[in-house]
Amino acid sequence: LIQLNVPNIALFCSSPRMASGMQEKQYTPSLLSFFIYNPKFGPREGEEEKKILFYHPSEVEKNEKIRNVGLCEAIVQFTRTFCPRKPAKSLHTQKNRQFFLEPEENFWMVMVVRNPMIEKPNKDGKPPTVEYQEEELLDSVYGAVLQQCYSMYKIFNSTFNRAVETGGVELLIQKLEKFFYRYLQTIHLQSCDLLDVFGGISFLPLDKMTYLKIQSFVNKVEENLSLVKYTAFLYNDQLIWSGLEQDDMRILYKYLTTSLFPRHSEPELAGRDSPLRPEVTGNLLHYGRFLTGPATLKDPDAKFRFPKIFVNTEDRSEELHLIVYKAMSAAVCFMINASVELTREFCEQMDALVGPQLTLLASDICEQYNINRRISGPEKEPQFKFIYFNHMNLAEKSTIHMRKTAGASLSSVHPDLMKILGDINCDFARVDEDEEIIVKAMTDYWVVGKKSDQRELYVILNQKNANLIEVNDEVKRLCSTQFNNIFFLD
Repeated sequence: LIQLNVPNIALFCSSPRMASGMQEKQYTPSLLSFFIYNPKFGPREGEEEKKILFYHPSEVEKNEKIRNVGLCEAIVQFTRTFCPRKPAKSLHTQKNRQFFLEPEENFWMVMVVRNPMIEKPNKDGKPPTVEYQEEELLDSVYGAVLQQCYSMYKIFNSTFNRAVETGGVELLIQKLEKFFYRYLQTIHLQSCDLLDVFGGISFLPLDKMTYLKIQSFVNKVEENLSLVKYTAFLYNDQLIWSGLEQDDMRILYKYLTTSLFPRHSEPELAGRDSPLRPEVTGNLLHYGRFLTGPATLKDPDAKFRFPKIFVNTEDRSEELHLIVYKAMSAAVCFMINASVELTREFCEQMDALVGPQLTLLASDICEQYNINRRISGPEKEPQFKFIYFNHMNLAEKSTIHMRKTAGASLSSVHPDLMKILGDINCDFARVDEDEEIIVKAMTDYWVVGKKSDQRELYVILNQKNANLIEVNDEVKRLCSTQFNNIFFLD
């Protein structure tokens, strides 16, 4: 790695991986184990198993579970002698990497990830040689994935301590097994990247009139359905309005866009060609339906149960029913106090009130969305791709990532370039000052990172013969057209 120091700019050249032979096999990172323990629950010799609250894979032999948990406990205690206020976050070994998180006092979560590896065949029938790529994993990315595991558990179950206070350790063990048995199957470690570090929200920009219509709609629903405590409005997986605190909304947003919405995906509905017949309320057509709760209101045996979420858990934990209602590409989340029992009559009232209005709003937004696309011109492959993140409002925008699937966010660039983005982000995290880094990859790509006033921008340019000055000018043009010159570093 070569570093050239230029005023305000660090320039790096990164070498590519060696080309692999035809018969080489490459293995991506994979989850080896995931466990949660509390050292206070089994303090005496012979009671070590009581510390373990959850262990994946469950079929691991009991003594091995105890040994692995004991080793993690020893690592945490040992590192505390050097830095009491900052406990261990990761342990690097040749074959794997372990990540540690203490989300609540004395509760430890550990994720063990096998390093990516290359299997090379040998001549004379000898076993293949395995090379572990120890430096390919980024602590910041997988540490964020582990934090997401806790945050997602907490929004649906509240804190670990709350479960212990409510029903003892047995209740906590039940909740952990029920939640993580399903959740761990949705984690795709091979596609985790910088977006997991940010955990941001994609916002949909609208003109003032359409935005006012949405705000008016939210106010009208909250006035007519006084049980509704919080509301969030999304269109095409992008957030337009939210009444929740930022940290709660970012976790709910991740659940909606990577789990709930992909499970109920459908083509954009278009009049009579719609695969679903519209409901009729009075003289108005509507395509509204519940994504959580009853599949259809016409079923006499329909159960009116909705998932519960916990918000504001840091201050005062609020338990709420989560009602997600969708019409065409617009979706609204209504949150209602969990102490209220939701009835068929209430759901019918909500369907009749929200369905027609949401259908009309979805049409208005769709119309403006198409106008904006026509103004911006035909979509052609740009010479640059970028990721933008604003730490103040969690706004995130990426032209590097394709549409999210259930559990994975697919990147359209080579993993080596995503690794460079992650490395630049780690450099930014070490300093408080505004900074700019430019990297030249041997694959003829230029990678630029800019950090300015709580905002970060990462640009990948495919300009084979460009020089440093031309790359800098290209990024300036991008900032002026896409971001209204909010990066004042130049």
